[in-house]
Amino acid sequence: MLRQVLHRGLRTSFSRLGHFIASHPVFFASAPVLISILLGASFSRYQIEESVEHLLAPKHSLAKIERNLVNSLFPVNRSKHRLYSDLQTPGRYGRVIITSFQQENMLDQHHTDLILKLHSAVTRMQVQRPGFNYTFAHICILNNDKTCIVDDIVHVLEELKAARATNRTNFAITYPITHLKDGREVYNGHQLGGVTVHSKDQVKSAQAVQLTYYLQTLNSLNDMVAERWESNFCDTVKLFQKSNRKIKMYPYTSSTLREDFQKTSRVSERYLITSLVLMVTMAVLCCSMQDCVRSKPWLGLLGLVTVSLATLTAAGIINLTGGKYNSTFLGVPFVMLGHGLYGTFEMLSSWRKTREDQHVKERTAAVYADSMLSFSLTTAMYLVTFGIGASPFTNIEAARIFCCNSCIAIFFNYLYVLSFYGSSLVFTGYIENNYQHSLFCRKVPKPEVLQEKPAWYRFLLTARFSEDTADGEEANTYESHLLVCFLKRYYCDWITNTYVKPFVVLFYLIYISFALMGYLQVREGSDLSNIVATATRTIEFTTAQQKYFSNYSPVIGFYIYESIEYWNTSVQEDVLEYTKGFVRISWFESYLNYLRKLNATTGLPKKNFTDMLRNSFLKAPQFSHFSEDIIFSKKFNNEVDVVASRMFLVAKTMETNREELYDLLETLRRLSVTSKVKFIVFNPSFVFMDRYSSSLGAPLQNSCISALFLLFFSAFLVADSLINVWITLTVASVEFGVIGFMTLWKVELDCISMLCLIYGINHTIDNCAPLLSTFVLGKDFTRTKWVKNALEMHGVAILQSYLCYIVGLIPLAAVPSNLTCTLFRCLFLIAFVTFFHCFAILPVILTFLPPSKKKRKEKKNPENREEIECVEMVDMDSTRVVDQITTV
Repeated sequence: MLRQVLHRGLRTSFSRLGHFIASHPVFFASAPVLISILLGASFSRYQIEESVEHLLAPKHSLAKIERNLVNSLFPVNRSKHRLYSDLQTPGRYGRVIITSFQQENMLDQHHTDLILKLHSAVTRMQVQRPGFNYTFAHICILNNDKTCIVDDIVHVLEELKAARATNRTNFAITYPITHLKDGREVYNGHQLGGVTVHSKDQVKSAQAVQLTYYLQTLNSLNDMVAERWESNFCDTVKLFQKSNRKIKMYPYTSSTLREDFQKTSRVSERYLITSLVLMVTMAVLCCSMQDCVRSKPWLGLLGLVTVSLATLTAAGIINLTGGKYNSTFLGVPFVMLGHGLYGTFEMLSSWRKTREDQHVKERTAAVYADSMLSFSLTTAMYLVTFGIGASPFTNIEAARIFCCNSCIAIFFNYLYVLSFYGSSLVFTGYIENNYQHSLFCRKVPKPEVLQEKPAWYRFLLTARFSEDTADGEEANTYESHLLVCFLKRYYCDWITNTYVKPFVVLFYLIYISFALMGYLQVREGSDLSNIVATATRTIEFTTAQQKYFSNYSPVIGFYIYESIEYWNTSVQEDVLEYTKGFVRISWFESYLNYLRKLNATTGLPKKNFTDMLRNSFLKAPQFSHFSEDIIFSKKFNNEVDVVASRMFLVAKTMETNREELYDLLETLRRLSVTSKVKFIVFNPSFVFMDRYSSSLGAPLQNSCISALFLLFFSAFLVADSLINVWITLTVASVEFGVIGFMTLWKVELDCISMLCLIYGINHTIDNCAPLLSTFVLGKDFTRTKWVKNALEMHGVAILQSYLCYIVGLIPLAAVPSNLTCTLFRCLFLIAFVTFFHCFAILPVILTFLPPSKKKRKEKKNPENREEIECVEMVDMDSTRVVDQITTV
């Protein structure tokens, strides 16, 4: 009883609101436009988010804590020496992969000379600034001897060239670790790609070579020069490519990912304009009909204007509050379209059900009472789900900003639908009541006057007048609308046909089977190239890197951050055991092996250990770089203690698989918790890998909270709790299918797809809730009859919104960007699967599942029983006929 009273109270409130808006249409039409212009004007000076890590890496990740600890122990600049992966922070750098179109050996004399020539061109490249020209020598990271750090593969190629010049045949390059003439061991697993080896790991040929140039970023001026140097680096590589067309080069810098991520917005502009034109055309057509008075083409256009005003207002607010634009915002208008268009078309559908002899204010009040309750509930669901996503609990900044923008846009869309679109409905209502043309606003002449006009004139001004319509035909004045006619005369009878139902059920079982098959193959998105535009440096470089340099994982730093007894044999065994199975490319590992040999022969007491640290070993040529791998501290008795140490590990892999690297990271982290030695492992890619474990938890948490909110909130506002059950089952079926088919369509679970899945929950409720509510609350007729009634009442609005939504999505598929490709596939699947449930699954299943629609017979009350009198009639042949009337 309480729910029914609350339901009627809300309907009455919305009815009064509609009457009030109809009494002041000019104010409610102009106020949203002025607000949007004032707030949206600030978006003309929007700022772009520069940091991809800030957007896509978790704000509170373990990898960031590990990075801070590593940076506090070892200087960043000195971490670049002899390391071929960015171990602590990416910083500024330029990187290039050199290969040939014919897959030739890049170590032959011709290609070696070309690579060294490119290296010389890069180091001589200048960045012009007022008063000074900077070269690589001015901004490079310096070695211990104050020379620029360059990749050791350059020294290897120089020695190879010198050996050929002197006809030395004993020079050999081994893989993945080789030796230089100064006796140093260098790791080349990330510098030589597509390697073919002889016996004893001697390199026979290499199909690719990778060079990296690290830059300093000590201050703002240095960073600005380094950024300009990166741009010149790409231009230099491009020019070198043009002059040497037999080789192929893939340049990459620290700015490339950010530039390619932002490029999505630029390449999407003309496709979004095409999408807008198609949606406007479809919206106008969906609201048009042959009757020129009752047609509402302007309302179709104004529905899109309403959504656009809300989106512009939200963008202005985000910009005024310090928010920055990024390419994920491209999904916000499509979130708005799904919700906003259905609300406007539902209001138009309710207008068609009102009586034409009523005043416009009364008709508007009836529209608000009929449609605004369900629209308010679905809007509340959007605000809750995206509101939770916009809270500080969301660990991914891109997801948080997207949810915040969507939440603000949906809130203003709700207000603008109530005010702007409602007042637009009032204006078109007056045009209809005055029998004016719905498009040209001209008075439509009477039929007898039209008979004297040409055929084209009569066609454009066809209308049905109230005096020409019988009382029983008033409800059918809108049946000339194509979609209304299609649903009422054809589709409703066809989908509820007994012979069609088995095929629909079979089709649903096939749908569940394929969805399950895809659901069991769900993959976490772990490649940052999935968020950038296609045909960019990021895609080309990543593809080449996976092709040629997938034999070994990125270099992983293994950091011991406590003072341990390095002279103890068991400690040495523990440290080397933890790194077993890796390629160890640090001098510290060599030092540990040296200590083990000393222990095996003479033993190594603590005093001798500290003496060697202080004297011979630190000065020995073979350990010239050892000081970069340990941190010392002196005690009061002049003893030397090791505070922290490190070694660098590389895992042998069959392919560049981020999931494999993520499993490796988790294994090492678990080991660090249970091991006797306190250590951490780190690589900058770990910062982004933490994204995927957290990106799954937060959206699923949002979904669960949304479902609980749905059950709790609608229990008070929905007239029957069975509606909640049906909505929950429908949402589960849709989300299960979307995840399954999304996986089969090669879409991974990443930040973008998860945001789409959250939107899918609300989109399903948007479209299915009115159908289910009408069916469940229906009384006295059969299930089939109420299924038809639900489709006739809400099916037109659903069809109109889907047609506009789909034509708006189609251009998105042609955008050359992986981000928009993911967005299109997810949104298209959500729209298609929900449409399939609204017009096929639910109409069939509801015809043979609860609630029952049997007519309730009232019990006969003896006090109200009427006296029935039998009348006996006798005809001429004395045949008696008794006519008896029964009591109901």
